[in-house]
Formats: sequence, structure tokens, C-alpha cells
Amino acid sequence: MKKIGFLGAGSMAEAMISGLIKGGVMTPEQIIVTNRSNYDRLQELKNRYGIEITDNKEVFIQESSIVLLAMKPKDVSEGIGSIRSFVDRQLILSVLAGISIHTIEELFDKDIAVVRAMPNTSASIGKAATAIAASDRVNIGELKICQTLFEAIGICTVVTENQLDAVTGLSGSGPAYIYYLVEVLEKAALEVGIDELIARELILQTLSGASEMLRVTGKSPTLLRKEVTSQGGTTEAGLSVLKELQFEEAMIACVKRATERSVELRTLFAKSLVKSADN
Repeated sequence: MKKIGFLGAGSMAEAMISGLIKGGVMTPEQIIVTNRSNYDRLQELKNRYGIEITDNKEVFIQESSIVLLAMKPKDVSEGIGSIRSFVDRQLILSVLAGISIHTIEELFDKDIAVVRAMPNTSASIGKAATAIAASDRVNIGELKICQTLFEAIGICTVVTENQLDAVTGLSGSGPAYIYYLVEVLEKAALEVGIDELIARELILQTLSGASEMLRVTGKSPTLLRKEVTSQGGTTEAGLSVLKELQFEEAMIACVKRATERSVELRTLFAKSLVKSADN
């Protein structure tokens, strides 16, 4: 592999660059970055990570064997338009939310191999949960390379593209659900007389410990929950309220609605891009 080229220099691009270098997956010399017009941002990344930067899109493509689309989704037409004529055999890897493989293929208007990825914001600390889906033109070797890239910033699993909307509703939006849970637990702690700072530490350690128990023991969440719940005890009393307030139904509905919204946004975005192209 020559280099991986990042088209876009925002937070997701930086999270991946940092993870790839820290994880020893790639050297700074194997990474090149460009963006639309913010050269100061490119220089900032160069100073921080020692990577190569350029504002010459032809040079950018010539040096890249993988082109990672990391601009804002609304800028995808302009971004792809700036490199379209130079792209030949490069693998296109997209982290653009709501932009389908078919839409990317249409915007390039040539035979290209496309992998679409859905990471989440925990990529910034190397704890992302990423799912990837590939077009028919992607070979096994290319897919493995993409898995390796995302494993540098967390975990990565391969799915079909029609599952990516569900992934968006589950793990893509998932960090916000957890943050909301922590918000609510902090409010509850205050109401029962626990200091805010103490509550935060207790909650975070509880989340971390429970997550690690699931990972290390291999036990199901149902079994672990039952092991913690004594008949007539405090845990049973608390869980009974969650059941009364339909916590399970609310969480399932939450993920389903987020998934539906992902489908809606993808459809709307595809239509807007086609309309822009027609005009």
C-alpha cells in the first residue's frame, strides 16, 4: 500500500490518523491529507503528527492507494468533484453519514471499489465501534485492510449495507444514549443526597465495571442481571420501577426510531444530490 489519503481534516479524520499512528498500523509518512481550503488546519495536523499534507488534488490522488472521504456530508459533491478526474484504481473508503455506496458511485461516475463505514465518536479515544459494508468491486484483501484501519481506533465488524442504518441507530447514536443515562443517574444521585463529583466517579466506575464484566465473563446480560438481583432486595426494587415505566420498550423504540431516521436522511440526501446534479 502506498498511502492512505484523507479528503477532509475534521475530528473523525484526526481520530483515525492518531489511532493509526499510535497503534503502529501506519507511519506518518504513509498518510497524506487534503481539504477544501483550510491550509492552516492541514499545517496543524502536520505539526502534530508529522504526516504529509497538500492542497494539490492531483498529487493527493497519485500518492494515495486508499482515499478516505471525511468531509462533511453536505460537501460530498464538491469534494468528490475535486478529485474525480484523477481517481483511477484507488479504493474509496467513506465515513460520511447518510451517503450510500450507490450515491458515491454515481458521484464518481466510474467503476470504483467503495467501502462505507459507520464509526462513532468514541474514535477520538480509540474506543470506536465501527461497522463497514463493501460494494461488489471490493476484494477480500481490500476489505481486510479497511478492517485493520478501523481496528486501530476500536473494534470493527463487517455487515451488509442495508444493516448500516440499524448500526447507526444502535452504536452510531449509542454514545448519546449512554451520556443521557449518566445525566439521569447524576440527577438521581443528587436527589438521594450524593455529592455531584462523587456521584460521577461512582457512575463511571459502575459503567466501566459492568461493561468489563460482560466482556471478561462472557455471560449474558440477563444472567449477570439476575446474579446481582436478590429477591426482596434493593436491586429488585429499582428494576421493578424501570419495568413499570416501560424502560425496555422505551429503549427498543429509541433504537428503532433512530434507525428509521437514518433511512429518512439517507433518502433525502440522495434526492438532494440528484436534484443538485440535474441543476
